[in-house]
Amino acid sequence: MRTELRIVARIAALPEIHASGGLSARRTAPDTVHLIGTAATPLGGDELDIAIVVGPGARLIVRSVAATIALPGAVTPVSLAHWHFEVATGGDLDFDPEPTIIAGGAEHRAVTTVRLAPDARIRLRERVQIGRTGEDHGGWRGDLIADIGPTPLLRHRLELGHDSATDDAIAAPRALDSELIYPDDRTAETDGLAATRLPLAAGGTLFTRTGRMLSAANSLRGGNVKSAGFLGS
Repeated sequence: MRTELRIVARIAALPEIHASGGLSARRTAPDTVHLIGTAATPLGGDELDIAIVVGPGARLIVRSVAATIALPGAVTPVSLAHWHFEVATGGDLDFDPEPTIIAGGAEHRAVTTVRLAPDARIRLRERVQIGRTGEDHGGWRGDLIADIGPTPLLRHRLELGHDSATDDAIAAPRALDSELIYPDDRTAETDGLAATRLPLAAGGTLFTRTGRMLSAANSLRGGNVKSAGFLGS
């Protein structure tokens, strides 16, 4: 199944939402939308194309009503999601959905592209957990490509799970908490080997935490994992 979703925020107007396939969104406040599911996705073979655009001077908060569960398909285990974020001059985007859970046997690929005006603001968070209870053999790969105007901000790839470069039977990470913030003038921070915040040369910071499981403080609110896909009403 192919899913397409476009959300456009403009100053002094409610966000516009255009959706087809297995994912949609609902306005829950004048400047807030929640992602919801209209069908089980992503399954192996599914492709998602999501664009979120914040116009000049506008603000948008994006959340989701529950977790995403990636499941293997009958023909292929691999699903693919393309995320496109564009924030214009003076715009502000806060994107923090519930985690993506990679079920046993599933492989999910996420490619995220960010285009920012020099005076835009963004907080972009992604959380991933390999496996539901008793599962350990899913796979995930994420590419994050961010630019400020014509200037490269970040080129980043990370893999988790079965057959990844970091996979081993003893201490391989199975969970990721990642956050891109721009602008952000904090200096480098580390917490052991698992958590790091790095300043970026063009401004902003990238925070990355890996481990066996997402921490309790960052776990699903209200126990919302119920079935496949983005969940909601």
